[in-house]
Amino acid sequence: MKTILAYGDSLTYGADPGGGPRHGFEHRWPTTLEKGLSGKARVIAEGLGGRATAYDDWTAAADRNGARILPTILDSHKPLDLVIFMLGTNDLKPFVAGTAAFAARGARRLIEMTRGHFAAIGEAAPQIILVSPPHIVPTTNEAMLSNFGGLDHLLRESQEFARHYRRHAEETGVHFFDAATVAKADPRDGVHLDPANTAAIGEGLVPLVKQILGL
Repeated sequence: MKTILAYGDSLTYGADPGGGPRHGFEHRWPTTLEKGLSGKARVIAEGLGGRATAYDDWTAAADRNGARILPTILDSHKPLDLVIFMLGTNDLKPFVAGTAAFAARGARRLIEMTRGHFAAIGEAAPQIILVSPPHIVPTTNEAMLSNFGGLDHLLRESQEFARHYRRHAEETGVHFFDAATVAKADPRDGVHLDPANTAAIGEGLVPLVKQILGL
């Protein structure tokens, strides 16, 4: 059986855009992906609300720097056949990184770290899929807007995710998937996804994962 690590933020965690409890296990995209692979792989969900790619957020109690905690996560779950990175939305916060271009550069650092980590311990590196996050949608949620630097900034930068992520995926030779082609954020907060759109990411990834792992 293959082992897949899904490394992400609140969209992987399954945060409710209405502010309620996280989505049920069956609606989270790593669960949906595993179901679509028909028992041939297990998907380990590592989602943390607020996690950025490779930047610090000193306002949080948990360590939200995805690069700093990544080696521990990789070592905890090895051997791995595939790692799926879907991070970057939180990088758009002005006090974190601020732009989609910086988010993509942080995501590239995660790719470099993953390969370097396994090379250092003499083990085969897993395949990697770099996922560009869904677009932000218009919202009147003031708490979310103030946290992310305003609606115009959010809408403009989130539209740039796929362009930057695709380029870094091509340059590093990893696989790419644009989550905005299958999922749309909920206008209640403009960032998070309802259960159907969360699950849609897992469903959308199934054909690509099957191809990569030969399932």
